[in-house]
Amino acid sequence: MTRTEGVSVDRLDGPATAAAEDLFRLVYADVFAEPPYSETEEQVTAAFRRFRSQARKAGFRSALASTSDGEPVGMTYGYPLGPDTRWWDQLTRPVSEDVRREDGRRTFGLMELAVRGPWRGQGIARRLHETLLDCTDAERVLLNVHPDSKAAVAAYRAWGYRKIGEARPWADADLYDVMVLDLR
Repeated sequence: MTRTEGVSVDRLDGPATAAAEDLFRLVYADVFAEPPYSETEEQVTAAFRRFRSQARKAGFRSALASTSDGEPVGMTYGYPLGPDTRWWDQLTRPVSEDVRREDGRRTFGLMELAVRGPWRGQGIARRLHETLLDCTDAERVLLNVHPDSKAAVAAYRAWGYRKIGEARPWADADLYDVMVLDLR
């Protein structure tokens, strides 16, 4: 756990994350209701059907940022990508077999990272990111980010991510940037 300015960041495993689903959902619904995402309650519900499945995956982990009185202010979660991942199939332009090779340890898939509006600009997103990836032995981190989410794109670039392509993560989705952070 890290703590500064009254906000603590705790790393959780899959079962602990599942037990805290309401806190993750609150952050998610608040942040992703904003443009460019503009997610509806129906979309949030669908995301949390996936969340429950993801939290059961081997190697799943999360980080939750909360105030001293327990109010959730930010969250992140992900898991190592298995050999059967479809992530690489969503790219609009194929990448080489060497890039897309997965073995369940090579790539950590960062599924979500979000900080609620009043707590942005305080380094909480970076602390969440660092806490999530602390002690990972993956070679790299992979994520999708909406290109119109300028602050998120800028943060990822500042942290060392580079764009390797574009993808539509689900049917009728906007085009997202696919970014990779090399950890070795």
